[in-house]
Amino acid sequence: MRIIIIGCGKVGYSLAQSLSGEGNDVTIIDSDGEALKKAYDHLDVMCIKGNGLRSTTLINAGARECDLLIAVTGGDEMNMVCCLTAKKLGAKHCVARIRDPEYADELSLLKEDIGLDMAINPEREAAGEIARIIKFPPAAGVEFFAGGRIEMVEIKVSGGLSLCGKQLKEVKGQFSESVLIGAVQREEEVFIPGGDFVIRENDLIYIIGEHSKVQGYCRQIGVSFYRIKSAMILGGGRLSYYLSKSLLEMGVKVKVIEVSLERCDEISELLPEALVICGDGTDEDLLHSENLSQMDAFIALTGHDEDNLISALLAKENGVKKCIAKINKINHINLLGGFGIDSVVSPKLITANHIIRFARGLKSAIENPVTALYKLFDGKVEALEFAATSHAKLLDTPLKDLSLGEGVIVAAILRNGKAIIPHGDDMIKEGDSVILMVKGRKFSDLNEILSTAPKSAD
Repeated sequence: MRIIIIGCGKVGYSLAQSLSGEGNDVTIIDSDGEALKKAYDHLDVMCIKGNGLRSTTLINAGARECDLLIAVTGGDEMNMVCCLTAKKLGAKHCVARIRDPEYADELSLLKEDIGLDMAINPEREAAGEIARIIKFPPAAGVEFFAGGRIEMVEIKVSGGLSLCGKQLKEVKGQFSESVLIGAVQREEEVFIPGGDFVIRENDLIYIIGEHSKVQGYCRQIGVSFYRIKSAMILGGGRLSYYLSKSLLEMGVKVKVIEVSLERCDEISELLPEALVICGDGTDEDLLHSENLSQMDAFIALTGHDEDNLISALLAKENGVKKCIAKINKINHINLLGGFGIDSVVSPKLITANHIIRFARGLKSAIENPVTALYKLFDGKVEALEFAATSHAKLLDTPLKDLSLGEGVIVAAILRNGKAIIPHGDDMIKEGDSVILMVKGRKFSDLNEILSTAPKSAD
């Protein structure tokens, strides 16, 4: 596909890196020569220095023939106008990053008026991810498939869990819940585990299944559960607003610490049920005076990665059960596994993943589209959801008779609202939602998982 990206910041660069690596013809537009030089030196992309608002710049970049234009500059209005102009010029599809809360409730109208195919609000999406983690406190991360009917939960294995030191096939029959461990990270290595795989202490595992079954399985293997009743949020930006609103609706008591008095007044007006404290949240004395040690959760959401990490570590040392930090620098996320923080969230990475999923869906020419995509372990593994249409070549064939590509497993199937953790005799039917775990490969269509035709009988 021909793709134009307007804005070469962290998100734009990450998108260009992923999309060009998947064989797309990518052009980046930015007025910052240094940012473009970095992209030109390290990526297989075309770079154009200029203003993405100008039609002449867009025409020179190929907007009239492009399949997808993505506007991820720092300004919402600029992103929207870039997409509007590109649509008028003939761009087939347009995506805009829109962050301002004032636009949040109007996105559906904006999409229709401007001709946007997708609008994404990074802070709102990140708030949703953190809220899911707060609902399932033992998890480091929680993602949804099939409209929320199937979930993928990230758990760190402690020595006290009953599956520690055992092969997966050993423990499979010991527990009543039907779930799948779809991926495992052990230090720097990543595995799509088979039945002989042995789970070890400190492994990071991804459990897939229906919510009730995943929760039941976690209880059976010895994962400790608790309820988050109070949360302290450091920082009063957009993400803090969205998250505070969600947590209050969940019945969680929220305390926000923000250094700007003006912003404190705004938050107090927008969220009267939250307790808003004006002060420096990196001040240890202030945190102690606000009863840090009595909080169930601490979520650091300032604009500075170092402050977020240090504050979250301080909270952990003071006995807070669940500590979450926002990270802006995408390339830092995979370095933080041993820091002791429970969860790390990156709005920029979430944005990139959503847009890549959309691009993969467009690329699918056989109409078995990608409907969900999550990159795990620095992109080494992907969790994908596909809609199985009549175009799928693997329908009505037992999974054991399919020649799936290496590093691919069918993790779950949703059929008529019911989740299936498949075995060898199960089949994919037309209309199913199919969830895959894939290592080392990039798929845009469900048929691509077949390495050859179905196996012949021996």
